[in-house]
Amino acid sequence: MRKIVYYVATSIDGFISGPNDSIEGFILEGKGVEKYFDDLNDFDTVIMGRHTYEFGYKFGLKPGQPAYKGMKHYIFSNQLEFEERSDSVEIVKRDISFVRKLKEEEGADIYLCGGGQFAGWLLENELIDIVKIKLNPLILNKGVPLFGDANKSYALELIESNLYDQGLQIITYRIKY
Repeated sequence: MRKIVYYVATSIDGFISGPNDSIEGFILEGKGVEKYFDDLNDFDTVIMGRHTYEFGYKFGLKPGQPAYKGMKHYIFSNQLEFEERSDSVEIVKRDISFVRKLKEEEGADIYLCGGGQFAGWLLENELIDIVKIKLNPLILNKGVPLFGDANKSYALELIESNLYDQGLQIITYRIKY
């Protein structure tokens, strides 16, 4: 069975972006960021919420086009529509059975790309297997929380931890449901 891997940058106080989706202060270059981009080659599928997909527009992503080369994209939204879209981009409704079925398909692990609310929904439905944090040496105090407004507690098992330049760490945990 494929695993869902939530691979996301966060501040040390647990925010994946600041107010107004600001990523100011997050480390955007260096060996740790290179490692992240290299790790993306391990995935053939990406899932995300509408807000995360639309965040890519700020960086040149065109509506209906894939954000990540070589991956099948599933964007979970009840509102998003495209006039035209790539064959590798599909809009789906939030549906637990769809996600479970996706995990059972053949293929590489599934990349969960950001979206605190979406990640919180997946977590509370016990569908995230691995949390891979790009921990930035930054305190935001407000913004988008790592798991939205999810409120269940979970124990984690440390799998790997690496320190990179500028104090960036990539820490990998298995969620123990």
